[in-house]
Amino acid sequence: MTAAEAMPRQDMPREDIETAPAAEGPVPRRTRPRTTRPLRTSVSARTAWLLRCLSILVPLAVWQAVSASGRVDPAFLPSPSAVWAAGLDMAAGGELAADLAASLGRIAAGFGLAVLISVPLGFAMGTLGWAQPLLEPAVGILRYLPASAFIPLLIIWLGIGEASKVALLVLGVVFFNTLMTADAVRRVPHRLLEVSATLGASRPRVAARVVFPYALPGIIDAMRVNAAAAWNFVVVAELVAATSGLGYRITRAQRFLQTDRIFAILVVIGLIGLAIDVTLRLLRARVGRWAR
Repeated sequence: MTAAEAMPRQDMPREDIETAPAAEGPVPRRTRPRTTRPLRTSVSARTAWLLRCLSILVPLAVWQAVSASGRVDPAFLPSPSAVWAAGLDMAAGGELAADLAASLGRIAAGFGLAVLISVPLGFAMGTLGWAQPLLEPAVGILRYLPASAFIPLLIIWLGIGEASKVALLVLGVVFFNTLMTADAVRRVPHRLLEVSATLGASRPRVAARVVFPYALPGIIDAMRVNAAAAWNFVVVAELVAATSGLGYRITRAQRFLQTDRIFAILVVIGLIGLAIDVTLRLLRARVGRWAR
C-alpha cells in the first residue's frame, strides 16, 4: 500500500483526490425511484353510473328487507310500498303540491335574500383590506349561534307569519355563505391581479373582469352547500306556528302516527334537494368550464 492510498481521502490534496483510486468495498445498488399512486382515482362513466344506482338501490333493498322481516312494527318503519302509496294519496288530495309550493316559496325568499346579502359581503371581505378585519370577527361569532335559538326572538319581533320564517332561513345561511364566498375570492392567484395591474386595468375593472369570473365557480359551490342548510331551516321554521309547508305536514302526520306520510315527505324533500344540487352543478360546470 502506498502512502497516498493509506492517507484518508479528506486529508489528501485536491489533485491527489482526483487521481487516487476509489476505496474498495461493496458497490451500492441502484434502487428504482419509488412511484406513488395518486390519491384521487377515477372510474369510467359506466362504472360511475353503476355506483350511483347502487347508492340508491342498496339502501332501498335493506329497507325493504327489514320491513318484510317483520322484526319492526310497521307503525314505526313502514315498507317502501306503503310510503309510495301514502305519497300518491297526498298527491291525489292536492295537499302535497300545496305544501311543496309553500316550502319552495319560503326557500326562494329566504335563501335568495341570504345570497343577495352574503355574496357582496364575502366579495368585499376577499378583496378589500379593511373589510376583512372589520367584518370577519362579527361574522365568525354569529355563525356559531344556532339559528333555531332565534325562533322565540323572531316570533316576538316579527310575529308568527311568513316574515319570521324567512328571517330564520336568512340567519341560518347568510353567515356561512359570506365566509365561504370570501374564501373563494381569496383563491384568485396574485399573478392574475399583477398582470391586470401591469396592463393598466383599474380596480373596478379587475374586480368585475378578473376576480368575479375566477371566483364564480367557488361561489356557486358555496351556494350548493348552503342550499341544503336552507332546506333544514325551512322544515324547522314550519314545525313551529305554521299552517302550510312540508314541515307543517310532518308535524300533522306525527300527531296521528302516520309514519308512512312522514317518510313520503322526507323522500320528496330529498328529491327536491337533489334536483337543486344537480341544477347548481350544471350551472357551475357551465360557468367554470375554463377551470377543468
